[in-house]
Amino acid sequence: MFRLETEVDKSRCDLLRRRLRDTNTAASPVLRALRGTPGEREVPLHLWVLDEHDALAAGLVGHTWTTWLHVAYLWVDERHRGAGLGARLLAEAEQRAVKERGCTSSRLETWDFQAPGFYKKQGYEVVCVIPDYPPGITEYTLTKRLS
Repeated sequence: MFRLETEVDKSRCDLLRRRLRDTNTAASPVLRALRGTPGEREVPLHLWVLDEHDALAAGLVGHTWTTWLHVAYLWVDERHRGAGLGARLLAEAEQRAVKERGCTSSRLETWDFQAPGFYKKQGYEVVCVIPDYPPGITEYTLTKRLS
């Protein structure tokens, strides 16, 4: 007999995460080798562009994990779009990920109305397309080999 519960429970969530990590570590020699090393942890990578008034003009939020840069957010204020800030931020994040953290690849997600064309111009390739996520919108996952 089982009982299904639906409430948010931080302690159960933490327990589930630990058990899944342990199961994955046992099943994967790569993840097992990472256990206990600095590469096991995600390391934040944040870059900010401020204007002459110290207001946020653009920013990039991501993290590195193992040999990957994951760009979670890249935003440029509408007043500054077209000035190359997005490309400069992305290139800076990639350079730091390679030089300071040993990354060899980058990944990100974007929606069809956001910037898939921009990322393709920066050398990213579409590896996954999810239509209707959310309904009426297509999500793209893109990756790039870094050098």
